[in-house]
Parts: sequence; structure tokens; C-alpha cells
Amino acid sequence: MHTSGWIELAFFVGALVLITKPMGLYLMRVLDAKGKTRLDPLLKPLERLTYRLMGVKPDEEQDWKRYTFAMLLFSLVSCLFTYAILRLQLLLPLNPQRFGPMPPDLAFNTAVSFTSNTNWQNYGGESTLSYFSQMVGLAFQNFVSAGVGIALAAALVRGIARHSSRTLGNFWVDLVRTAYYLLLPICLVFAVFLVSQGMIQNFNPYTKARLIEPYQLPVEKKDDKGGTVLDASGRPVMDEQTVNEQIIAQGPVASQVAIKMLGTNGGGFFNANASHPFENPTPLSNFIQMLAILSIGSGLTYYLGRMVKNQKHGWSVWSAMVVLFLAGVLLAWWAESTGNPIHQRLGVVASDGNMEGKEVRFGIFNSALFATITTDASCGAVNSMLDSFTPLGGFVPLFNIQLGEIIFGGVGAGLYGMIVFVVLAVFIAGLMVGRTPEYLGKKIQAYDVKMAMLALLVLCLSILGFSAWAAVSQWGLAGLNNSGPHGLSEILYAYSSGTGNNGSAFAGLAGNTPWYNTTLGLAMLIGRFLMMVPIMALAGSLARKKVAPASSGTFPVSGGTFIALLLGTVLLIGALSFLPALALGPIVEHFLMIHGRLF
Repeated sequence: MHTSGWIELAFFVGALVLITKPMGLYLMRVLDAKGKTRLDPLLKPLERLTYRLMGVKPDEEQDWKRYTFAMLLFSLVSCLFTYAILRLQLLLPLNPQRFGPMPPDLAFNTAVSFTSNTNWQNYGGESTLSYFSQMVGLAFQNFVSAGVGIALAAALVRGIARHSSRTLGNFWVDLVRTAYYLLLPICLVFAVFLVSQGMIQNFNPYTKARLIEPYQLPVEKKDDKGGTVLDASGRPVMDEQTVNEQIIAQGPVASQVAIKMLGTNGGGFFNANASHPFENPTPLSNFIQMLAILSIGSGLTYYLGRMVKNQKHGWSVWSAMVVLFLAGVLLAWWAESTGNPIHQRLGVVASDGNMEGKEVRFGIFNSALFATITTDASCGAVNSMLDSFTPLGGFVPLFNIQLGEIIFGGVGAGLYGMIVFVVLAVFIAGLMVGRTPEYLGKKIQAYDVKMAMLALLVLCLSILGFSAWAAVSQWGLAGLNNSGPHGLSEILYAYSSGTGNNGSAFAGLAGNTPWYNTTLGLAMLIGRFLMMVPIMALAGSLARKKVAPASSGTFPVSGGTFIALLLGTVLLIGALSFLPALALGPIVEHFLMIHGRLF
């Protein structure tokens, strides 16, 4: 754990602090239907035209049921739109490599993945998708799925801030304004910056580079009809093929990476994601991409404080998130810096740490920091292979997802996920002092607690249920690359990532099968939309409540005591829900590694 890492960590947290207030203030203007921004002269006519084309009355607000229905309807239509593009891409333009249609199960998985802001990828982007599919199908979803998350966070905050009200805003207005005034302008500037760092942005056919040193590659021998030739024992006959050239993928990368990071989407243009030099060319691009992932989530905590007229509460929620963030970074950094004792006994110097699966240009600290950030948020971008992390290093991103990715979290999703824990923390505090729990002057009653718990139980049932099913099924075990506890971690991580709408993977799981594509797609739908419904019901309930004046018995929702209670609630619920599974996966693997066993 070198000094340079501590300095970069301090710079990162300092930069995050500096952008939190400006981002929060700008979100106030964007999420206010009548808010004024400097982009109004340019974008206001486009905004009005969009409402006319959609038949939307921007001054007409919706209650929580209509708001939720509009969100679900939009997500369904956009998912079908993306599915159609993936299945028909051979007939569509901007396909210089003439890629064929995606198989039905993979197209379903991919369309659901990007609609739910998960961006799980059971395919290699540069070898599967046309430029049209990447831009119109996937990048479009990167914008709108991020907008949906921010819209629902704004609706929940309005529910907290309002009283004796039945409406939470207008979903269509929130979605349009978020896309036009927030995501598009920032991504335009961000993409130009990324191009300046060496990231590509073009529509060129793939480049063929002649190799200086050709090499031999065994390939299956084919007959005249294209079938594999088998020997007498039924095994494929192999031929030696000389490889003389390398194909270097091209494409509109910068435009997709910008929204991939800002919208906490995470889906890479290339299969190697943010470890690819075209997708993450320099240490500066790596740092700014990490900062972009947490920027909106951090700003939303300031937006919360300003909306409820209690800025200390917003900073307290932010502080709880930072404590959890730093704990994860330090544990992952320590585990990867310490490395594998088995390797050390074989002669690897201890100070080298665990460099397996990591880019030399980023090193151990930036790999651990990036992995922690992308799983604190529901991003899923990776600049190293998590399957190669030490057991405790891999434990950190897995546990981050299982907490609900509420450590800044996905854009919008992190805030409304953390507010669920805030409601439960206030409820627990009320029980401890023997009075009706109150949150910012509103009484937390049985219905509110039921909705909060339902949102959390949905995640637990999906993650543990699908993982258990795969762990005892032939189709689940067939996809494993490792046995023992590491194999369990691969399965557990896949369904945690799908349900948590993260999208990263341990990368040792062969998930591109009909069973995995279908079950992971269902997990993504459950984790995104079945969680949203009870949260919106909670928002509607809070909006209808009256505000009671503060008294001597009112529990403060700011300060050290509240932060400690909130942290305890997050960790206890997370630990109690997933500790048994984690004990059988990364925790037991850590102790077995110490005693000389690998999987």
C-alpha cells in the first residue's frame, strides 16, 4: 500500500466533495419542471416539441400509481425496441463487419440488461454487434435507463419533501429534462475529453494489421458443408492454421463510454471493457471515468438535503456512503497488495502483491479502487478481471452489490436504495426510545416499513434463489470455470450482479447459454422493477402524510449518532441476509488459500 495510492485516494475523495454541491444545485434546476438553466435558449424549444410529439401535458402531475405505470410502460416499449434491433441488425445500416442477428435468448438477455441499467454482457461487443446496434440500441438505453433511475429518485424525494399531497411529479417530464439538460450536455463534453486522451470515435471498418511474427493456432477441421470433422473416437479433428494478421476493432467508442460511466451503465464497447486501451487509454481518463461514475449519485445527496430543507441530513447520508466506500477500498487494496501467500512461497516477492488479471499501466491500487467504485455504483465497468482477485479482494465488490449498491449507487437507484435503509434506521430508533418513529416530521407507520422491507426482500430472494437453483443444476454447474468455493462465488456473483443491476462479472462463468441468459434476464427484471414498485408506493405514502412539529423526543436525522445507526442498519441487514452464502464462498476460500489450497 504505497504512498502514491494514498495520495490518489485523497485526491479522488477531495474531487468528489468539490463536485457534490454544484451537481446537487444543478439537479435542483433540472428536476424542477419550471427550473431555469443556461441551456434553456437552446433546449427549451426541443423540450416543448418532445412533449407535443408524445402527447404529454407537462403541467399535469401524476400520483405514485400513474407515475410507476408510465415508467413500466416506457421500459417495456424501449426493451422491445432494443430486442428488435439486436435481432434485425443484419438488415440495418452501419454494419461494416456484416454481423448477423443475435440468438433469441442472448438478445433477450441483452435487451433486458440495458433496459434495466444492468449492462450484463454475455457477448463480445466488437465481435457481435454492429455500430448501429451499439449506438441506437445500447447507447440509447444507456441514456434512458439512467434517466428512469434519476426520475424515480426525484419522485421519492418529492414524496419526502411534500406533505398532504397525492402527486409526485410527471414521469415524462422528469425523463425528458434529465436526458436533455443533464446527461446529453455532460456526455458531449466528456466524450470530447476522452477523444483528446486517445479514445477512438469513428465508423471505419475494422483494421487488419500484419503480424511481424506469425504463429500457429489449432482449429477444428471442417467438411464441405461447414460441419466439424470427427475422428474415430468422436473428437474433433484439429488442423494447424497459420495466423498472419490481427484484426483491430474500430467504432464510435467515446460517445458510448461517456454515458456508460456517467449513467453508471458499465456496458463496454469492447469485451475487455475499461481495460482496453481504446476504451480507457490513460491514467487521467481512468481517474475521470471513476469520478464520473459517482458524480450524479453524490450530487443527489445534496439534492435530497436541499429539497427537504435539511442540508445536514443530505451530508449525513453522503458521509455514511463515504465511510462504506473507504472501508471497501481499503480492504480490497490491502487484500490485493498482500497478494497470494502460495505465490509468495513459490518465490514471488510479497511487495509485488497480486497483479494477476490487472493492467500494468493501472496497477493494484487503481484496479482495487475501480472495482470498488463500480460496485458501489451499479456501473459494472471493469479495468481488471475480478475473477483473478484474491478471495477478500473479490469479496468487496460482491458485498457492495449485495448491500443494494447504495454507496452512491446507480444514478438515482443509489439514493432511493439508501432512503429505504434510512426509513428502517429511523424505525429502529423509534423502537429503541419507545415512541412512534418519525422521519423529517412524518410518522413512519406499518405500511411504510412493509414497503421498505419488501424492496429489500425482493433482492434477497432473487439473488439467493437463482444462485441456489444454478448451484444444484446441471446447466448451472456446466458454466463454471472453477470448482469449490470459488465456483460458488462465480454463480453468486452473477446473480448478485444481475439482480443488483450492476453488470460486472467474475468472468470465470460461461454465461452465454439459454439457461443463464434467461434466468439472469429474469433476475435483472426483478432487481430493477419489482424493487421500484414498493419504493414508489413508499413515496406515495410519505407524500400523503402531514408534518408534525419537532419535539424533544424527535430523533435527529443528521450527525454522528444518525450516521452510526444508518451504517449499522445497512451492515446488519446485508450481513444477516448474505453472510451464510459469503461464508461458503469468498470467506472460506480465503482461509483455504492461507492453508495452501486454490480453486
